[in-house]
Amino acid sequence: MHNIRKTFGKFLALSLENLEFEQKTYAVILGPSGSGKTTLLRIAAGLESPDTGSVVIGGKDVTALPSWKRSVGLVFQNYALYPHLTVYENIAMPMTVARYTNDYIKTHVHELLDVMELEGQENKYPKQLSGGQQQRVALARALIKKPAILLMDEPLSNLDARVRIDLRDYLKETQRKLGFTAIHVTHDQEEAMALGDQIVILNKALVIQSGTPAEIYSKPKTLFAASFLGGINLIPSELLPDLGIKKDFDALGVRIQDISLSMEKTNTDMIGKVINIQYLGYQYIITLDFAGTRLRVRTDNLSGITENSEVGIFIDMTKIMLFRDGNRIPIEEEGLESPA
Repeated sequence: MHNIRKTFGKFLALSLENLEFEQKTYAVILGPSGSGKTTLLRIAAGLESPDTGSVVIGGKDVTALPSWKRSVGLVFQNYALYPHLTVYENIAMPMTVARYTNDYIKTHVHELLDVMELEGQENKYPKQLSGGQQQRVALARALIKKPAILLMDEPLSNLDARVRIDLRDYLKETQRKLGFTAIHVTHDQEEAMALGDQIVILNKALVIQSGTPAEIYSKPKTLFAASFLGGINLIPSELLPDLGIKKDFDALGVRIQDISLSMEKTNTDMIGKVINIQYLGYQYIITLDFAGTRLRVRTDNLSGITENSEVGIFIDMTKIMLFRDGNRIPIEEEGLESPA
């Protein structure tokens, strides 16, 4: 997608210079509501026309082509299944409309019933299926004509938490097995991290950052990217003791796993009060107040820490991020060694 701009009246819905997705990879478009995610997907699908710019698929400019000529499949969050048709008939619909032979349709539908683990369900109607099964039927229907790209708009958002986790694993396995390019829109950070080979963060119609999950998590370009992908604590510079950092940054960022707490307070100038402790079965999330700023810490062991206790705060200085005017600044600028 090159030099894309899309407005609705005076509202800027999307503006991007150059955004590319590698073939046969799983890309996730991540951002809050109203950031431009769905507009990007609809332009890629041919359901919306950009005011300016071009869409290229497989080296071919498809900007002027309608959706049905673009070799794309579409999956929506509400499944969009035909309630009066069986599972078999829903999956077969794109081929039926295109007038493929019955034998050809049957072969391809049964291939997908097997891949989607829906064998034995083909004669059921959508209302007889679970949410996860309905979404797998929608996925099979989108893939029946073997599109080069599968476009998915919040495909997991209507599912229960347990089903959502199971189906996101299934989506990644299916994409690897069948070898299509996936572009998946979501507002869920954990979903993006679990699925994406590439994550594109959008905010207010602009691409904030594009890269692998590890790149964006460890080296976010902006404060927005750092806070939107993964848990991060932001401590205003004026609240910090002398940590050997020049004071020309706005905030220090540190991930929740890169702070440790201790009932021993003699070796630190940072003292906090524990507000809340959440037990998640395999770890604890501790919320504490530090000079009016709330911090969250993830730990495997409480080590005697209780609610309302005062604790020493210890930051792993090799993992900090510094921000100025909303952008991350290199550690070297502040006279510190870059984190390992």
